[in-house]
Amino acid sequence: MGVTGYGYYRMVIFICMFIGYSLYFFNRKIFSFVMPSVMKEIHLDKDDLGLITSSQTMAYAISKFISGVLSDRISARWLFAIGLFVVGGINIVFSWSSTVSMFALLWFINGLGQGCGWPPCGKVLRKWYEPSQFGTWWSVMSCSMNLAGSLGPIVVTVLLQYHDWRTVLTMSGAFCAAFSFVCLVFVKNEPKDVGLPSVEVVAKKRAKGGNSESTLSEFLLSPFLWVLSLGYLVVFGVKTAATDWGQLFLMQEKGQTALMGSTYMSALEVGGFVGSLAAGLISDRAVAQQGLGTHGNPRHGLLILMMSGMCVSMYLFRVTITPEIPKEAPLWAQVIHPVSVLIGVSEKEIWILFLGAVFGFSSYGPIALFGVIASESAPSNYCGTSHAVVALMANVGAFMAGLPFSTIAKKYSWDMAFWVAEVVMTMATVWFFLVRNMCTKMG
Repeated sequence: MGVTGYGYYRMVIFICMFIGYSLYFFNRKIFSFVMPSVMKEIHLDKDDLGLITSSQTMAYAISKFISGVLSDRISARWLFAIGLFVVGGINIVFSWSSTVSMFALLWFINGLGQGCGWPPCGKVLRKWYEPSQFGTWWSVMSCSMNLAGSLGPIVVTVLLQYHDWRTVLTMSGAFCAAFSFVCLVFVKNEPKDVGLPSVEVVAKKRAKGGNSESTLSEFLLSPFLWVLSLGYLVVFGVKTAATDWGQLFLMQEKGQTALMGSTYMSALEVGGFVGSLAAGLISDRAVAQQGLGTHGNPRHGLLILMMSGMCVSMYLFRVTITPEIPKEAPLWAQVIHPVSVLIGVSEKEIWILFLGAVFGFSSYGPIALFGVIASESAPSNYCGTSHAVVALMANVGAFMAGLPFSTIAKKYSWDMAFWVAEVVMTMATVWFFLVRNMCTKMG
């Protein structure tokens, strides 16, 4: 009965949180989806759009950190459900508004609600799944963002053919708010809430060492926490730069078309989807074979390998894709030529898509692994706070991929900016290799 009980609750809880977080992400991006329709009715210039979207981004970064800390102290299911209700309610109120100031204020509150989504997911997954399963289900859960991000524009486009943007936002918000009550009923914080033994008891017996409780000062003074944080800062910053600025880099520095730039971005996202799943599945197998000890993490080897993949793919992209056509076909073009003839696409286009997919695979994988390692390496009473700290540092990396990165590109060139990103990424990879056997015990 115990096994049946675990299976039933895991399935119901995971489905609820997967759908719930898909709604979180869909309602986070819906303004971008309906933006053309909004601009037909209300005059908005670039500064107005920047103010509205930036207000949400700033609030989201703040709220995600606070929610990560709160998830260790209050009910995760209540935090998840309340955030979902707030996001839905704000979207409904947003549909009643017509001024830039009100849009920015409401989207700031939307960002505050958005931060309540992922930390409870991580907390609940750790409580319900053993270490050898944790990475896989974390990665699958993160795919809810890919699902919402890919289907969202299609769904909104179809709805806009029959309704105006205000109605679409109202319907989306109402469904989001209503589903928050479903999550409140069916999501359970941990097995003990339904009379089942805690999976952490089994995990502790299998682990080679480590404790489950710690003081805040012991936790914050853990070197491994800050090693992860700095690594996540670099990886997320480089990934953000390649995603946000990659299209401009491809067109302005490499002489490609806008269509080629968009196709490259799609390949990057597809590669990222596969990379996230692979990171969870492969690293879980390593944990199942080696167990979690106090020095070194079984997931660390895959993390280093994927970070190396980021370095190599960025380097190849920068040096092999050039506006000029070489007199003699390079080796990569000769290898790809038979495929090019078969499908009727140029070797250069195939190579760009391949590099985009490889970079997406090798960048989204570490992003998933950093979150998993931060949560599972922390003592049980600070696993939410641990993820909050590293996620905050990731947001710092995303900021550095914005204005500082664009400033280098403006003063020198996009090529120089991406060369700097390569060097930083390579240094981080070498550093992680050197500390691969360090003490991973936090607290």
